[in-house]
Amino acid sequence: MAFTRRSFLAGFVSCPLCAAAAGAEDAHWDYEDLHNWGEHSTNEACAYGGEQSPVDLTGAIKAKIRAPVLSWKPQAFTVVNNGHTIQADAAPGSFATSENSKFELKQFHFHTPSEHAIDGKREAMEAHFVHAKEGGDLLVLGVLMRAGGSNKVFSAIMGAAPRTKGEATLKEPVDATALLPKNRHFFRYEGSLTTPPCSEVVNWYVFSTPIAVAASDIETFKGIFPMNARPLQPLRRRMLLTD
Repeated sequence: MAFTRRSFLAGFVSCPLCAAAAGAEDAHWDYEDLHNWGEHSTNEACAYGGEQSPVDLTGAIKAKIRAPVLSWKPQAFTVVNNGHTIQADAAPGSFATSENSKFELKQFHFHTPSEHAIDGKREAMEAHFVHAKEGGDLLVLGVLMRAGGSNKVFSAIMGAAPRTKGEATLKEPVDATALLPKNRHFFRYEGSLTTPPCSEVVNWYVFSTPIAVAASDIETFKGIFPMNARPLQPLRRRMLLTD
């Protein structure tokens, strides 16, 4: 069965985020069984999709492209352990604007090791900032993370993160832009969710410069999720651009 980038799984045309949640409910998946994600009918894109993520960011074509314009509000995020990652749920009102389209920040979450690689090299972790617009398309910012620094926002999130399934609220508002690199050069490509149902509805922007966070915070995350990264997927005929 062939898939294109904008193909949607049956029953979830208008809400890939809802599809991801329902897919997790209807078809159990985990990171110990990566190669079987596509066996359930709602997750067929994981096995047969032609524009899957993550990818190795290498051989990019230089182009005149602009990073999304961010309008994020500081807030006391709800920090959730959903059984697959630590996720910070955002209240309404924060946006990314790209190519005259407005995407609302829904949540950001973390993976170890990093899901994307640059010239074959993965970092210790990666953060994904998930934005959605009406109609179903997503805009996701990827930020690579390595040990060797201090980041108060990541420390606050890991300090609040439940060690088992559950949620907690940060004690005070934080500015999530502190999790972005100062150097905003990026890679741009069209891809998919990196978890089931692997819907090919994502506009990816991955920053080329990692941020530095405390090694102790990385170890705290790994103590909860030792590995929650999907293997690299073939780029195939997609255009990988860089600014």
